[in-house]
Amino acid sequence: MKRLKIKALISIGMLSSISYILMLLNFPLPPFPNFLMIDFSDIPAIIAALIFGPMAGVLVELFKNILDYFMTGSATGVPVGHTANFIAGTIFVLSTHFIFLKLKSKKGMTFALVGASIIMAILMSILNYFVILPAYTFFLNVPAMSAPDTRQMVVSAILPFNLVKGLIVTGMFMIIYVRLHSWIGKQATYKI
Repeated sequence: MKRLKIKALISIGMLSSISYILMLLNFPLPPFPNFLMIDFSDIPAIIAALIFGPMAGVLVELFKNILDYFMTGSATGVPVGHTANFIAGTIFVLSTHFIFLKLKSKKGMTFALVGASIIMAILMSILNYFVILPAYTFFLNVPAMSAPDTRQMVVSAILPFNLVKGLIVTGMFMIIYVRLHSWIGKQATYKI
């Protein structure tokens, strides 16, 4: 039991480091605003969740954002963007994990990832409208966007971006998962 805990802690630390490095390799997509960046840092968190359980995936999301905040900082002085990234990643990882619990197959994993992308896009749109965008304007000390402008930003940028990001991450994860699914199954200490 003690060996298992040590293995889990070391693995979560390693996956968090990989996730942080992947977070640094972010890039914008041309039709979206430059502050919305694509990265593949959720992939190690999904792997952690599949092997060690959902809390491991959440910890990888947390540690990568803490590392990034302390290494790169934040334009607002407080981790509003990092908090948003943590929430989005956590929603994506947990949704994937719990949908996959019901559909244990490669097709089930694809369905879980696509479903998680949709769930994340919807929930992050709501959170951006009510919490995250107002927090940015507050901490940057700039005039608040009007409700129609905020709605326009969420509908035309935030919602489609999160959906596209989730689908891109889905594609990349499935390429990895097809090759590693039997290894992940053998390593799993959390029985799915």
